[in-house]
Amino acid sequence: MVALLAMKRSILPALFAVFAIAAPAHGEMLKTMPHGPYECALPGNAADTAWVPDAEQSFTISRASRYRNTEGRGTYLLKGDELTFTSGPKNGQRLRRTGTNELRQINDNEKTGRMICVRVGSNY
Repeated sequence: MVALLAMKRSILPALFAVFAIAAPAHGEMLKTMPHGPYECALPGNAADTAWVPDAEQSFTISRASRYRNTEGRGTYLLKGDELTFTSGPKNGQRLRRTGTNELRQINDNEKTGRMICVRVGSNY
Protein backbone atom coordinates (compact mmCIF):
# COMPACT_ATOMS: atom_id res chain seq x y z
CA MET A 1 0.00 0.00 0.00
CA VAL A 2 2.84 2.39 0.84
CA ALA A 3 4.46 1.65 -2.51
CA LEU A 4 1.18 2.45 -4.31
CA LEU A 5 0.91 5.84 -2.55
CA ALA A 6 4.52 6.65 -3.39
CA MET A 7 3.90 5.76 -7.03
CA LYS A 8 0.79 8.03 -7.18
CA ARG A 9 2.78 10.90 -5.69
CA SER A 10 5.48 10.56 -8.35
CA ILE A 11 3.03 10.18 -11.27
CA LEU A 12 0.91 13.27 -10.51
CA PRO A 13 3.73 15.82 -10.92
CA ALA A 14 4.76 14.11 -14.15
CA LEU A 15 1.19 14.30 -15.49
CA PHE A 16 0.92 18.00 -14.60
CA ALA A 17 4.20 18.64 -16.42
CA VAL A 18 2.95 16.86 -19.55
CA PHE A 19 -0.31 18.83 -19.60
CA ALA A 20 1.52 22.12 -19.03
CA ILE A 21 3.75 21.45 -22.04
CA ALA A 22 0.78 20.43 -24.21
CA ALA A 23 -1.23 23.59 -23.42
CA PRO A 24 -1.19 26.36 -26.07
CA ALA A 25 1.40 29.05 -25.41
CA HIS A 26 -1.02 31.98 -25.63
CA GLY A 27 -4.11 30.11 -24.49
CA GLU A 28 -6.44 31.98 -26.86
CA MET A 29 -9.49 30.21 -28.23
CA LEU A 30 -10.10 30.05 -31.95
CA LYS A 31 -13.24 31.86 -33.02
CA THR A 32 -15.24 32.43 -36.20
CA MET A 33 -16.65 35.54 -37.84
CA PRO A 34 -20.37 36.01 -38.53
CA HIS A 35 -21.29 34.47 -41.90
CA GLY A 36 -22.09 36.63 -44.89
CA PRO A 37 -20.58 39.02 -47.43
CA TYR A 38 -17.93 41.51 -46.28
CA GLU A 39 -17.45 44.60 -48.42
CA CYS A 40 -14.02 46.17 -48.20
CA ALA A 41 -13.36 49.86 -48.83
CA LEU A 42 -10.78 52.59 -48.47
CA PRO A 43 -11.56 56.05 -47.13
CA GLY A 44 -12.49 58.62 -49.76
CA ASN A 45 -12.87 62.32 -49.04
CA ALA A 46 -15.53 64.49 -47.50
CA ALA A 47 -16.17 66.46 -50.69
CA ASP A 48 -17.02 63.41 -52.81
CA THR A 49 -17.36 59.79 -51.70
CA ALA A 50 -16.81 58.92 -48.04
CA TRP A 51 -15.78 55.33 -48.84
CA VAL A 52 -14.36 53.82 -52.04
CA PRO A 53 -15.35 50.14 -52.33
CA ASP A 54 -12.58 47.70 -53.31
CA ALA A 55 -14.34 44.71 -54.91
CA GLU A 56 -11.02 42.81 -55.27
CA GLN A 57 -10.58 42.77 -51.47
CA SER A 58 -14.20 41.88 -50.62
CA PHE A 59 -15.08 38.32 -49.59
CA THR A 60 -17.82 36.13 -48.11
CA ILE A 61 -17.43 34.18 -44.85
CA SER A 62 -19.12 30.79 -44.83
CA ARG A 63 -19.23 27.81 -42.48
CA ALA A 64 -16.27 25.98 -40.93
CA SER A 65 -13.80 28.92 -41.05
CA ARG A 66 -14.04 29.18 -44.82
CA TYR A 67 -14.27 32.16 -47.15
CA ARG A 68 -14.65 32.81 -50.86
CA ASN A 69 -14.14 35.72 -53.22
CA THR A 70 -14.07 36.27 -56.98
CA GLU A 71 -10.69 34.49 -57.24
CA GLY A 72 -11.56 31.30 -55.33
CA ARG A 73 -12.00 29.75 -51.89
CA GLY A 74 -9.87 29.35 -48.78
CA THR A 75 -9.76 29.11 -45.00
CA TYR A 76 -9.05 31.53 -42.16
CA LEU A 77 -8.22 31.51 -38.45
CA LEU A 78 -9.58 34.04 -35.96
CA LYS A 79 -7.43 34.04 -32.84
CA GLY A 80 -8.23 36.79 -30.37
CA ASP A 81 -8.97 39.82 -32.52
CA GLU A 82 -6.67 38.84 -35.40
CA LEU A 83 -8.01 37.11 -38.51
CA THR A 84 -5.45 35.44 -40.77
CA PHE A 85 -6.31 33.94 -44.14
CA THR A 86 -4.48 30.59 -44.14
CA SER A 87 -5.17 29.31 -47.66
CA GLY A 88 -6.70 30.37 -50.95
CA PRO A 89 -6.37 33.65 -52.84
CA LYS A 90 -6.04 35.81 -49.70
CA ASN A 91 -3.47 33.50 -48.03
CA GLY A 92 -1.28 35.45 -45.59
CA GLN A 93 -3.47 38.58 -45.44
CA ARG A 94 -4.25 39.68 -41.87
CA LEU A 95 -7.13 41.74 -40.53
CA ARG A 96 -7.93 43.02 -37.03
CA ARG A 97 -11.46 42.60 -35.70
CA THR A 98 -12.64 46.03 -34.56
CA GLY A 99 -16.32 45.20 -34.14
CA THR A 100 -18.76 42.31 -34.34
CA ASN A 101 -19.08 42.70 -38.13
CA GLU A 102 -16.01 44.85 -38.86
CA LEU A 103 -12.39 44.12 -39.76
CA ARG A 104 -9.46 46.46 -40.45
CA GLN A 105 -6.33 45.72 -42.45
CA ILE A 106 -3.10 45.06 -40.50
CA ASN A 107 -0.07 46.70 -42.12
CA ASP A 108 3.46 45.26 -42.22
CA ASN A 109 4.33 47.42 -39.19
CA GLU A 110 1.53 45.66 -37.19
CA LYS A 111 -0.58 48.84 -37.07
CA THR A 112 -4.19 49.06 -38.19
CA GLY A 113 -4.36 50.13 -41.83
CA ARG A 114 -6.80 52.24 -43.82
CA MET A 115 -8.83 49.45 -45.44
CA ILE A 116 -12.00 48.41 -43.63
CA CYS A 117 -14.19 45.37 -44.32
CA VAL A 118 -17.79 45.38 -43.04
CA ARG A 119 -20.39 42.64 -43.19
CA VAL A 120 -23.17 43.95 -45.41
CA GLY A 121 -25.67 41.12 -45.09
CA SER A 122 -26.16 37.49 -44.26
CA ASN A 123 -26.67 34.60 -46.61
CA TYR A 124 -27.31 31.98 -43.91
